[in-house]
Amino acid sequence: MKQRQIGTMTVSAVGLGCMGLSQAYGAQDEAASIDTLHRAIELGVTFFDTAEVYGPWRNEILLGKALKAHRDKVIVATKFGFTYNREQTEFGQITGTDGRPENARRVAEASLKRLQTEAIDLYYLHRADPKIPIEETVGAMAELVAEGKVRTIGLSEVSSETIRRAHAVHPVAAVQSEYSLWTRDVETNGVLETCRELGIAFVPFSPLGRGFLTGQVPATNTLDATDFRRNMPRFQQEHIEANRLLVKVIEDMAARKGVTAAQIALAWVLA
Repeated sequence: MKQRQIGTMTVSAVGLGCMGLSQAYGAQDEAASIDTLHRAIELGVTFFDTAEVYGPWRNEILLGKALKAHRDKVIVATKFGFTYNREQTEFGQITGTDGRPENARRVAEASLKRLQTEAIDLYYLHRADPKIPIEETVGAMAELVAEGKVRTIGLSEVSSETIRRAHAVHPVAAVQSEYSLWTRDVETNGVLETCRELGIAFVPFSPLGRGFLTGQVPATNTLDATDFRRNMPRFQQEHIEANRLLVKVIEDMAARKGVTAAQIALAWVLA
């Protein structure tokens, strides 16, 4: 497994986003999820991504249980910054954002317990809160770093201006945004350019287009009732056939090279 740098941390070039182990893509099986996490480690994955809101809480608890015996070998990223319906356990429970300094601290301390760890390796602001100056939120995150509760901080789905303002308060180690062969906004909105300029690691999420770029996604109406893709415009019948043309190009290239469509999609992001 090739390696990449996030701040001073070395991580596997391919990480594992763990949201789907607890929500959003249909029914879950804890034993199978733990097996998946352990198999990822066997294959050389050392970078795992979770969040308070995944489950909510259940995903962090799952990682805490599954990774405890491997904690010295892995890097765990988690996130804060959403408000949510605590009674709803499937995707869609998010009700708003909360970037208040006190929330940054409250969530970090709760996440430490759920993850069964002494420090959060990478602590993201999940979404910027328009009600709170980013300087205040990042200032609170910086305090957590100074206290040893967090090793590095990151931002998710933010503008290039927000990145610069945040980085001026405390070094931002990573910026996370959606990026794949069919989602390339960061190439033109200044985010990638700003990360390169400031030496910030860029961490793509959904590099497989939420599974679509693998060529293995069935018809939308056959997805599990709790699968959030059922409500995504790109997966609706009026769009899905046009989008499959992109997948066909990827599949043809994969066939010529003797690999899978998923491998082509990941190789493009990693290049």
